[in-house]
Amino acid sequence: MFRSCELLLLLVPFVLSVSEEVQELINVLHNTCLAETGTSEDAIQKARAGDFLDDEKFKCYFKCIMAQMACIDDDGIVDVDATIAVIPEEYQELAAPIIRKCGTQKGSTPCESAWLTHKCYYNENPQAYFLV
Repeated sequence: MFRSCELLLLLVPFVLSVSEEVQELINVLHNTCLAETGTSEDAIQKARAGDFLDDEKFKCYFKCIMAQMACIDDDGIVDVDATIAVIPEEYQELAAPIIRKCGTQKGSTPCESAWLTHKCYYNENPQAYFLV
């Protein structure tokens, strides 16, 4: 399980550029969750523009990323404090209010809850949404 705070850049997308080392970690997590869920790169690309495909594999991609960082439980409940805690300090001022406001957006499955929560993050600040 990945617990590095840099990997949270996948979950809470408030950074416009990342170091090469962080990008490598992001790529590992992305590839792990892509393989685990079977979602498509196309679906992920569309989410960057706010088009969140209503597809179970894609929804589970978000759950996978959040679970890898220990920010969501098996029932799909986001641990808001843990999520904020793993964000690099320099981004907490921007991220914390959005994470707290979104909390857990409850769906009918844990994957849908993760997906709805990510949609909330995007809707709160679409210009800053960065998703690998």
